[in-house]
Amino acid sequence: MTGALRFRALQSDDLRLVHEWVQRPHVRRWWGDHGTYEEVVEHYLPSIEGEEPTDHYIVFLDEQPVGFIETYLVSDHPDYAVMVGVGEGVAGVDLFIGEVGLIGQGLGTEIIGRFVEEIVFAAPTTTGCIAGPDARNVASIRAFEKAGFHIVKEFVEEGEPHTLVRRDR
Repeated sequence: MTGALRFRALQSDDLRLVHEWVQRPHVRRWWGDHGTYEEVVEHYLPSIEGEEPTDHYIVFLDEQPVGFIETYLVSDHPDYAVMVGVGEGVAGVDLFIGEVGLIGQGLGTEIIGRFVEEIVFAAPTTTGCIAGPDARNVASIRAFEKAGFHIVKEFVEEGEPHTLVRRDR
């Protein structure tokens, strides 16, 4: 993949675009259902306003918005922390590419690698980074592996199998 890649903190003006992306079948399949625009606002606005501990970003490629990525400290989400059992100092990351024409071109791997280096590991207390893609999302798991993550284990979340991947500093 070639082109200038950058991340910008999610702003309230971006929520219409996020809503549009999460309606697309290739995103909705793995990302879940944030059906209405109001549900998207309800889910993401508290973090934008600093009331929730997850940091959300829009991914830009050559100054065009192409996707969404988020990071959080696993310990800020106690139920999830118990489920994955990774300990202190570990951040989680989740992402999607909103533009279907960019799927399958290596962009996901590039986004993951750059984001972990530039954003996640910018915090000196962060010792590792995890993700838990759906176990059936082979393309996502492979993108994480290509970005230096290794498979740790499988776990069940909301009745669905997930694969825990991890990259240490």
